[in-house]
Amino acid sequence: MPRIAAPTNAAQREQTQRKILNAFGELLFTHGLPGLTMTDVARTAGVGRTAVYNYFADLEQLLVAYALDETGKFVTDLKSSLQDLENPVDRLALYVRAQLEDLTRRHLPPGPAMRSVLSSESFSKLGVHVGELNTILIGILRDGMEQKFLPEAEIEGLVQLIHGSLTASASRRNSDTPDEDRIAAAVRFIQAGVGAAFDSDGHPITLD
Repeated sequence: MPRIAAPTNAAQREQTQRKILNAFGELLFTHGLPGLTMTDVARTAGVGRTAVYNYFADLEQLLVAYALDETGKFVTDLKSSLQDLENPVDRLALYVRAQLEDLTRRHLPPGPAMRSVLSSESFSKLGVHVGELNTILIGILRDGMEQKFLPEAEIEGLVQLIHGSLTASASRRNSDTPDEDRIAAAVRFIQAGVGAAFDSDGHPITLD
């Protein structure tokens, strides 16, 4: 009798899907997206090519699924980490650091490249988590202003500037390992850019 890999059909399907997503992520890291095929994914995952198509109709659908899975885990972890901090300036530092570390490690193509390989409908699906990240950052900035740690400013504009700075910083990287000096510099640059102030020990202070 064949060995049962999972206790239920649902669990088996989940295991197979996870193998496919993990294999896709590995191939993105080692080979990149250009030239990648479903056959490559099947071979790396250790499943039949037909099995891959049972879960994902084409490479575009697989890319979207992988992107949503990766960003979903990132948003969940970020929210959990932010709960441990009360000061909004410290929370902004954690947000910036987490974003840069994720952009360094993640094997997804950058936004413009994703837009070029995905249909408008598929690309729009990725906006769900982008919206969540915007909401998190808006909340941090609003708390900073209400608690007088940051000067009053137009929040939506600051969000765009911060995310633009993060993308630019990540795009200049040549390493797959987070660079602590570069990350620390980016954190200081963005904190200064939104008007945060610090005491002689480096702790955030109110602007009153």
